[in-house]
Amino acid sequence: MRSLMALPLLLASLTTFAADKPGSADLELVPRFHNAEIVDFRNAESEERRYPLGAIRRIGGDLRFEGEVLAHGALRSLTYQIPSEYQATDAFEATRNALLDQGAHLLYWCVARDCGSSSLWANAVFGRASLYGPDEGQSYALMRFTQGDADTLFALYAITRGNRRAYLQVDQFTPDEALGLIRPTSSTLLRQLRHDGELVIPDISVEDPDWQALLTRTLRMDSTLRIALDGRDAIRWREVLIEQNIRQNRIEVDDALRSEMALEIKVIR
Repeated sequence: MRSLMALPLLLASLTTFAADKPGSADLELVPRFHNAEIVDFRNAESEERRYPLGAIRRIGGDLRFEGEVLAHGALRSLTYQIPSEYQATDAFEATRNALLDQGAHLLYWCVARDCGSSSLWANAVFGRASLYGPDEGQSYALMRFTQGDADTLFALYAITRGNRRAYLQVDQFTPDEALGLIRPTSSTLLRQLRHDGELVIPDISVEDPDWQALLTRTLRMDSTLRIALDGRDAIRWREVLIEQNIRQNRIEVDDALRSEMALEIKVIR
C-alpha cells in the first residue's frame, strides 16, 4: 500500500526541472514529488541543528518542546513548491512512505495543531518564512536512516499557506558523530499504527524496561486498539505487555511468526 501511495513521487525521481532554483538538486534518497519545483535550497558543511521531538511553543521568549535532537553536522536543505492540483499532505505522505520503504524509521510525527505553532517551525526551526501558514495545514516528521555506523536524519515539514500555495521542506542532516539511542515518542508510535496499520521496530529489546514502558504507554493511549505481534520476540512481548496490565484480548501473536525482526506490530481491524 505504501508503494502505491508513493507512486507519483517515484515517477519523478531525481528529475531536474527548468524552474528549479539554479544550483539546486534533489537528494539521493528522497525522490521528488510529481512536478514539484525547488524554490529554495541550502548546503552547509558543518552547523549545529536542533530538531524537535515534540510540539513546539515559545514560553517566556524560549522555545519549548518535549525532546530534541541536537548535533553538529552537514546539512542539505530543499524547499519544494507543490503543484496546485495536489495538497501539501500528498507530498508529505509520499516522501514519508518512500523513506520508510528504504529502511528509515520515524522518531517523531505530528499533524496540524498537535505540532504547535507553524510560525515557530517556519522561522525558528527551518529558517524559512515562506513555510509559515495556518497551524491546521502543517505536518512534521523526523526520520532516522542508519547504515552501518552512519546516521542520517530527514526532517520533513509540509504546509499549505493561507494563499493555498503548498510547500514541502526536506532537510537531510548528517551528524558528525553517531547519535546513539533515540526512541520514538509514544504519540508517534500510536499515530503510525492508526495511520499505516503496522509498525516495524528492528532494534528493540524485550528486556529493556524503557521500551516496555514506551509500548505500554502507547497502547494505553488508545484502549480500543487491538494488535497482532510478529517477530522473534513476539511471544515474550505479549507476556510483557500483559504483565503491564494491557488486556490480553487486545494482543494476539501471529501463529506463523514469519518475521525475523525483533518486533512487528499490526493493527487488527
